[in-house]
Amino acid sequence: MADDHDPELATATLAGGCFWCLEAPFQELAGVHTVTSGYAGGHVDDPTYEEVCSGSTGHAEVVRIEYDPDRIAYADLLAVFFALHDPTTKDRQGPDVGSQYRSAIFTHDDAQRETAERVIDRLADDYDDPIVTEVEPLETFYPAEDYHQDYYANNPQRAYCQVQIRPKMQKVRERFADRVADDPR
Repeated sequence: MADDHDPELATATLAGGCFWCLEAPFQELAGVHTVTSGYAGGHVDDPTYEEVCSGSTGHAEVVRIEYDPDRIAYADLLAVFFALHDPTTKDRQGPDVGSQYRSAIFTHDDAQRETAERVIDRLADDYDDPIVTEVEPLETFYPAEDYHQDYYANNPQRAYCQVQIRPKMQKVRERFADRVADDPR
């Protein structure tokens, strides 16, 4: 995949269940420029949604977040990430089950890896069960099909959006009010 990344922006790639459930809340944050749903961590080139959902490709559903590190820190993105999902359940988030829904942080460099490990260590005592979030270097990100992009914005009345995504957006607005953009998408 060609990288048309703005050199002023940094990139985070996170997996915490269904990518729709991460995409919309991260779009709310000041300093976040784009959030793209996609796939990472597998062994098949350019997988389709159906292939990833089968669990046979090894990919996780992820979001790629391009953000301005002068406006929001990587550690702050991770704080939101951990608030949006249960990092103690292996291969499961809510109604979604399978390795494609695992909790993972795909790092772009050693500094991100070190920050992720520090954040996990700091949060460990906040949970009754061990954090199972995987931390591994990103090899390749594949954008998901167009109909997955901006899913909540394009489908706000769908039951899944109302039951699964809307409460996560509300949590971000309440818990991270100081980081929510004045004009979220």
